[in-house]
Amino acid sequence: MSATATVGPAAALEEPRPAAVPSSTAKKRKRTPFLVGAMTVVAASVAGGFYIAGYGQESTDDATVEGRVINVAARVSGQVLRVAVRDNQVVNAGDVLIELDPADYAAKADAARADLAAARASVEGARSALRMTEKTAPANLVAARGGLTTASSSVDSARAAIEQAHADVDAAGARKALAELELGRATTLFERSAVTVAELDSRRTEFDETAARLEQARARLRSAEAAFAGSGGGVALAKGRLSAASTAEEQIDAAHATLSSAEAHVAQAEAALKLAELSLSYTTVKALRRGVVSRRSVEEGQLVSPERPLFAIVPLDDVWVVANFKEDQLATMRPGQGAEVTLDTYGRHAFHGHVESLAGGTGARFALLPPDNSTGNFVKVVQRVPVLVRFDPEAGFELRPGMSADVTVRVAER
Repeated sequence: MSATATVGPAAALEEPRPAAVPSSTAKKRKRTPFLVGAMTVVAASVAGGFYIAGYGQESTDDATVEGRVINVAARVSGQVLRVAVRDNQVVNAGDVLIELDPADYAAKADAARADLAAARASVEGARSALRMTEKTAPANLVAARGGLTTASSSVDSARAAIEQAHADVDAAGARKALAELELGRATTLFERSAVTVAELDSRRTEFDETAARLEQARARLRSAEAAFAGSGGGVALAKGRLSAASTAEEQIDAAHATLSSAEAHVAQAEAALKLAELSLSYTTVKALRRGVVSRRSVEEGQLVSPERPLFAIVPLDDVWVVANFKEDQLATMRPGQGAEVTLDTYGRHAFHGHVESLAGGTGARFALLPPDNSTGNFVKVVQRVPVLVRFDPEAGFELRPGMSADVTVRVAER
C-alpha cells in the first residue's frame, strides 16, 4: 500500500507522452508543400497565359450593332389607296410602298398644261406682232413724212388760192363800182330823156352782174380761207402722225419687251407644270434603297401628310458596331486598328473589322441631361467613349441593328 502511494504522485508530475502518429498522415503532411507549390505554379502559368493572350488588346462587352433607320413619309398629302408591303418585308430600291389618290394632282397637272399652252400661244402672238412692227414701223415713218409734205403743199396751195380770191374780190369790187357809176349816169340821162329805157336796163343788168360776181369772189375767198384753215389742221395731223411714226425704234423695243414677257410666262408655266407633275408622281411612294420594312403605321383609306412617317426601312447591308470602351482603354486606340466582334446570335463566330472612328466625347457628355459636377457632390465614375467599328465584308450572315456584341481591338498593331 505504501509503495503504491509513493509511486503515484511522482508519476502524476511527469509530462504526458504524445500518441503515436499514423504513417499515412505523416506522408500527407510531407506532400502538402509540394501541392501548394504546384498549384501556385499552375495559377501563375494560367495568369501568365491570359496576360500573354490579352497583351496588346482591349475588350468590352458594352457594344451593339447599329444601322441606319430610313423613315419613309409621303411627299404630298392625300388619301391612301393601296398599301403594297407588309411588316418585315424585304424591299428593293424603287419598289412601290403605297399609292395615294392622284385625282387632285392629275387635275392640277392638266390645268398647268393648259396654262403652258396659253403662254406659248401668247409667245407666238408677241413674236408675230414683233415681226409686223419691224416691217410696218419704218413704212409708217415714210408715209408720215410724205403726208406732212402733202399737207404742207396743201397749205401753200390754199394760201395762193386766198391771195387769188382776194384779187378776184378786189377786181369784182372795182367792176361793181364802175357799173354802179355807169348805172347812176344812165339813170340821170334817162331822167333827162337822153337815153332810152333799153340803155338804162342794160346798165342796171351790168350792175347786177358785177354785184353777183363780187359775191362769188367773196364766196371763193371764204372757201379759200376755210381750205387754208383745213390745210393747217392737216399739217398738224400730219405732224402728229410723223411724230408717232418717229417712235419706230421704241415700238420695236416695246414689241421685244412684250415677247420677253410672254417667254417669261412660258418659263413660269413650264415650272408650274413640272411642279404639278412632280406632285402627281409623289402620289406613288417608293423605296429609296433595299432594306426591311419596319414600324409600319399606315392603312388603306388613311389620310397622310408629309410630316408623319409611314414606314421605317432598315438596310441590312450597311451596319456597324458601336463599342463603348472605358476611358482608360483608349490611350493607344487609333482608327484603322483591327478588331474582332462576336455576337450573341452567332455564338463563337468571330467577325473581323477595324476601328473607323472614335467619338468626340463620352456618352455622358452627349446625354440629354449631362452631369453637372460644379456642386461639389462628385463621385468619380469611369466614363465610356463610343468607338465605331466597321465590319469587313463577309457573306452568309445577316446583322441587324440592336444585336449585342463583344468587341476586342488589337491596339498593339500599327
